Amino acid sequence: MSKHYTHLSLEQRYQIEALVKAGKKQNEIAIIVEKSKSCISRELKRSIPLRGKGAKEYAAENAQRKTELRHKMKPKWKVFDQGMKSYCIEKLIKERWSPELISHEGRKEMNNFVSHEWIYQWIWKCKHGNRNQDKEGKQLYRYLKHGRRHRKRGNRRDNRGIIPNRVSIELRPKVVDKRKRIGDIEVDFMIGKNHQSALLVALDRATLHTRLRLLKSKNSYGVKETLKNLYKGNWVKTFTFDNDMGFANHQEIADKYSAKSFFTRPYTSQDKGSVENRIGQIRRFLPKKTDLNKITHQQILSIESKLNHHLQSRWIYTTQRTRENYF
Repeated sequence: MSKHYTHLSLEQRYQIEALVKAGKKQNEIAIIVEKSKSCISRELKRSIPLRGKGAKEYAAENAQRKTELRHKMKPKWKVFDQGMKSYCIEKLIKERWSPELISHEGRKEMNNFVSHEWIYQWIWKCKHGNRNQDKEGKQLYRYLKHGRRHRKRGNRRDNRGIIPNRVSIELRPKVVDKRKRIGDIEVDFMIGKNHQSALLVALDRATLHTRLRLLKSKNSYGVKETLKNLYKGNWVKTFTFDNDMGFANHQEIADKYSAKSFFTRPYTSQDKGSVENRIGQIRRFLPKKTDLNKITHQQILSIESKLNHHLQSRWIYTTQRTRENYF
């Protein structure tokens, strides 16, 4: 029996038809036709009609016609042509879209657009391609969120100060985990070149609505003043911070909104996975080693707008009116 699966030919079906009429059993037919028993079983099951003319009889020509019809009606992906590749390159480089979003939006504009996994494989194939590969294609991987990430090894000693009145995330209300209400905010820093600049990133867990603010420094006073003026009204319910001393004045921030503050477990990034993911999206616009001191406020607002309208299009859970009322 061949190690590689091949479809039954018309000649083999005629052979099966004759063997069935001769009263041979399925395992005997499989040996003679040189196919597996399961292949013969499937062929007989889907090709023998239960009612009408020729009921309970196997006919080779009818079986062949049904097979050809199945293959004709079976959905097939289009070839990953140059048009799709150009679309992917444009959205990846100019719009900083992820392969997941490119695939999602591509299906709206083109029929049978390829999956995000296909795009990932194509990008890495371009990176490791031959020397004749164009330079732009070989650099596509750099626009992926994790394109340049290096794995951190070894244990590090926690030399940070103690944040007063710190409350662990383990005591945070369970309703926050459900992401069904507006007002549960995750906050983190995105650090610039040589740790000399920082961007404050605040994200609502339910809507994924994101606010970005450039910081002159990570001192707790500046962070406190920025966060106290970030939102209007008292709709915020909780803040989730990491253990950076920049959030040492968390109580004043929470009191301003009549909210509660909680802190993640040390070195446990999944405790604030939403804002970590959002920082990864921001890295598409501001790669690592970017000097944030050279970035303007207008540029930050432009990135914020794209995050909240373009990249977030598939994850919006609230109406535009609700968002305007809160944000």
